[in-house]
Amino acid sequence: MKDIFDYLHTVEILNRIDTLSPVSQPHWGKMDVAQMLAHCSAFQDIAMGNTSPPRGWLGVLIGKFAKPVFYNDKPLARNMSTIPTVLVTDKKVFEAEKERLKQKIIEFQSNGPESCTTHPHPFFGKLTPEQWGKGLYKHLDHHLKQFGV
Repeated sequence: MKDIFDYLHTVEILNRIDTLSPVSQPHWGKMDVAQMLAHCSAFQDIAMGNTSPPRGWLGVLIGKFAKPVFYNDKPLARNMSTIPTVLVTDKKVFEAEKERLKQKIIEFQSNGPESCTTHPHPFFGKLTPEQWGKGLYKHLDHHLKQFGV
């Protein structure tokens, strides 16, 4: 499984982000490309400990049993539900969101596993830095595939 803490995997993700354009169209889902980038930044903020959304009751009940979905080798399902705090529906500026996400990915990768939040994921609960690294790569990969890159 690829991992955002691996420099080469980070470079791959950044290069794929660079192939996006303001007119990139999704193969599924409701977000436009700028909203997707903002969504990924908001998710990155959770892993970095910049935000810590509360756990929902469903996550408390089943999150620990479902959490391998976040970091295993199977692709994420299309149109999965998301954490309400990272759902982006308002208009965003593509170039600003693209640069913001790239900077957050670079910062997270360069700070290393010890920089991961110790707060639980809002659905899956407690994650190790290794699980965060794999899960962040998988999440970014999912959304880049959503836009064909």
